[in-house]
Amino acid sequence: MFDIGFQELLIIGVVSLLVIGPERLPAAIRTGVGWLNRIKRSFNDIKREVQQELHNDSVLE
Repeated sequence: MFDIGFQELLIIGVVSLLVIGPERLPAAIRTGVGWLNRIKRSFNDIKREVQQELHNDSVLE
């Protein structure tokens, strides 16, 4: 999806460790994953609604 390799993940991990700190990093990761899951769920809901509307329009014609 994002085409991120191991080196990029390692750099992101080191920078986030330096910026956030080792004590708060696990909570920050959990928060970020929660946000990503909510965004993904919202996009899936929107996609499902659009598909239903397109199906309803094609049935009416």
